[in-house]
Amino acid sequence: MAGWGKLTFAQKKCVSTVGLAMHRTQMVRPGSRVGVAVSGGVDSFALLQILILRQAIVPFDLELMVLHVNPGFDRLSHLALAEFAARNGLAAHLEVTDFGPRAHSKENLKRSPCFLCSRLRRKRLFDLCRRYRLSHLAFGHTADDLLDTFFMNLMQNGRVEGLSISEPFFNGRLQVVRPALLLEKGLLRTAARQWGLPIQENPCPSNGRTKRDQIHSWLARTWSGDKRIRNNLLNGLVRWQLDAALRNGIYPGPVKGRAHSDT
Repeated sequence: MAGWGKLTFAQKKCVSTVGLAMHRTQMVRPGSRVGVAVSGGVDSFALLQILILRQAIVPFDLELMVLHVNPGFDRLSHLALAEFAARNGLAAHLEVTDFGPRAHSKENLKRSPCFLCSRLRRKRLFDLCRRYRLSHLAFGHTADDLLDTFFMNLMQNGRVEGLSISEPFFNGRLQVVRPALLLEKGLLRTAARQWGLPIQENPCPSNGRTKRDQIHSWLARTWSGDKRIRNNLLNGLVRWQLDAALRNGIYPGPVKGRAHSDT
């Protein structure tokens, strides 16, 4: 803790829980080069701040690079992120695309706008990882995102599928990792607010009106009045996802975990 400076309870909990996930899963190793996918929103921005703190205390060289693919609704929304990266001495690739407007145009009549936009941005992030020879691509997904994704896959597609905390792509040349998957979103956002991160509002016209938003609202109604339901779902899915990864041979040893909250 001494190397982190003065942190609040929420900030310490986030930094330590991400560190726990990284250590138990051997997520990164000496020489790892991690591209952090930062949208400018709160979760990915908070993860970037946490990884900067973790970078300062891990006992080996760990490179971080900011990757930002602006979907094109606000062509200047990434300026605060650019200033943050420069202030912290981070290499960064920030580019503006037309993915968002294209996903909401007549070009995309068969799929939801979110499906096309996210697919195009993910493909571009993979391209950037290859260009800069990055070994890892880190996303800011939380335990709440795992919960929403699990039920969305089950209800929309009939698939029992969540979000892996660490998953190899391209025959192991790239490792996609989610260091904040053991954290509850509320705790992460509390820490982000206390850090005063320059979070950007989401200008997407579909924001708040997606299938994921509908699933999230349904889940909120399900546990309304009994928070134990939410906690049990979060902790059960976290354990299931980690156990599944262990069975698939991703991790070298036993992994135990639960979603951490400030409540």
